[in-house]
Amino acid sequence: MKVELGNTFCLYPMPTVLVGATVNGKANYITIAHLGVLGMSSLAISMAKAHYTNAGIREHRCFSVNIPSAELVAKTDYCGLVSGREVDKGILFETFYGSLQRAPMITECPINMECRLNEIIDFPRHDIFIGEVAATYCDEAVMTDGVVDFAKVRPILFVMNDKSYWKLGERLAKAWDVGKALKKG
Repeated sequence: MKVELGNTFCLYPMPTVLVGATVNGKANYITIAHLGVLGMSSLAISMAKAHYTNAGIREHRCFSVNIPSAELVAKTDYCGLVSGREVDKGILFETFYGSLQRAPMITECPINMECRLNEIIDFPRHDIFIGEVAATYCDEAVMTDGVVDFAKVRPILFVMNDKSYWKLGERLAKAWDVGKALKKG
């Protein structure tokens, strides 16, 4: 039997990332779990208009998306609890920059994506920043046979309904393969 949940959003778990931007000359990071894939080289992040980081993204027209591992869960959560207006969150991490020069990235995160801002969609309470990935950086330690191995990355997943962080489980099946047995042919 199905239970109606109203307009409850149930696309969780979502990857939890640290979005980086240069704000007032300093690296700043914010925890974001509302992001999405837009094709193979673009992404969107949804951030409340009041966030300090938004001004840096608007000014420099770039940002970073850093994927933290489970070992960084406390620092990741902290970056979502405090504002860069009051706390220098850049000192929590070792920061590096790529070719865009204004999108700070976190060395401790196993995966970093440097993004060029393409568009801002103005929602009533949120800014939707659409960016194109200019470059991706990955720790060699989380790669297997030349590709990212998410079991080694150990990304942090966020679930809204119980307001908690989760970790990735095991691989279920091979995509574009497991369904072939159902093809008639």
